[in-house]
Amino acid sequence: MPSNKHRNRGSKINDDTMMPPNKQNTPSQEYEDDEIEEMQDTDFKKFMIRTFRSFQKQILELQKSLMDKIENLSRENEILRKSQNETQKLVEQESVIVKRNQNEMKSSIDQMTNTLESLKNRMGEAEERISDLEDRAQENIQSNQRKEEEIRNLKNIVGNLQDTIKKTNIRVLGVPEGMEREKGLEGLFSEILAENFPGLEKDRDILVQEAHRTPNKHDQKRSSPRHVVIKLTTVKHKEKILKCAREKRQITLRGSPIRLTADFSSETLQARREWRDIAQVLREKNCQPRILYPAKLSFVNEGEIKTFHSKQKLKDFVATRPALQKILKDVLHSETQKHGHQYERREGK
Repeated sequence: MPSNKHRNRGSKINDDTMMPPNKQNTPSQEYEDDEIEEMQDTDFKKFMIRTFRSFQKQILELQKSLMDKIENLSRENEILRKSQNETQKLVEQESVIVKRNQNEMKSSIDQMTNTLESLKNRMGEAEERISDLEDRAQENIQSNQRKEEEIRNLKNIVGNLQDTIKKTNIRVLGVPEGMEREKGLEGLFSEILAENFPGLEKDRDILVQEAHRTPNKHDQKRSSPRHVVIKLTTVKHKEKILKCAREKRQITLRGSPIRLTADFSSETLQARREWRDIAQVLREKNCQPRILYPAKLSFVNEGEIKTFHSKQKLKDFVATRPALQKILKDVLHSETQKHGHQYERREGK
């Protein structure tokens, strides 16, 4: 019988714990002042126990709220997980202390009050620690931003080094695979010069230092032929050939169209691609745009040639030219939206 009574009492305690705080009955609501005065010692102790359990529920609710805050912080940054575990252990330790204090508080109301005050102080310390964790999270975000900036700078440096190495290179697009078996890539390049620029083909100063396909291995699944990279001895000869190619526009090899372009790093190629939409709009407005080496935009505005190394500098300049701003408004807006979506995808990862 006592064990059943204990289980029933435990079930009642659990039911009280699961009830929302605003719907739980406290001992002060169940008894009037006159009834409390008429209580026997046993009833009074029960009343005090129920009062204590009511305070205990409030403490557990505060502990749950604290755990929720810590979990939210853990989602924001991986680094906070370790600190979250430490805070969680601290809360569990304090829970053990609270449970241990329950038995001690049964004998004295004063002792219960002192314990509650102690718990409030500790919760205040926990909140201070959470505030410290938030500050650390912000510091980590700023540190990550600095690292991303450093990575971008390093990529630019690597790209510049690659561009420097490739400064004398010409990239030939559209040469069918296997055509070099007959004459070699150097021979094919001489054939391109003879077919399209007879004057240059006779220039004995134009020497091919090296020629190769890129990438080195041919992928059978690749629909288009690999590019041919021609390394010349001087930049002057490369620029001379590319200038002739721009003037002729249509370049062929044995009657089939091919393309000649400068050889750049992947970072520079991407930067040049990002200028294309803007250059197209400027071309339609007869502003004579050009993408200069390695990835600068040049065009004519109000009779002057303007050159920009970055889109931000272009945006700053456009803001001072209402007519130009009207021309580039749509394309610059679409660029801003595109970069915003890219940033959101990175954040989502």
